[in-house]
Amino acid sequence: LGRRFAERKRCADPECSMLMCRGKAMQDFKGPDCRFVNFKKGEAVYVYYKLIGKSTELWAGSVGSDFGYFPKDLLEINHNYTNEELELPTDVSFGCY
Repeated sequence: LGRRFAERKRCADPECSMLMCRGKAMQDFKGPDCRFVNFKKGEAVYVYYKLIGKSTELWAGSVGSDFGYFPKDLLEINHNYTNEELELPTDVSFGCY
């Protein structure tokens, strides 16, 4: 997948620290490596940014104290915190250690 999943992302603020939305996991998910967040069906997932460009299927968010990427299609959105979206360049994806 390279060092970055996408060149650009959409965030609610310039630091991508504000929540964009919250949803409920529609099925269990176990990511392929530590860059992904795992969750169980029914768990709350909080979205901080959405990748755009070549990896539009991935969003980044948290479940409990864990943070990572997940497929957006596994989330049923039940609350939007903002409709404002800034388009920003992505950083190099965090690595697995």
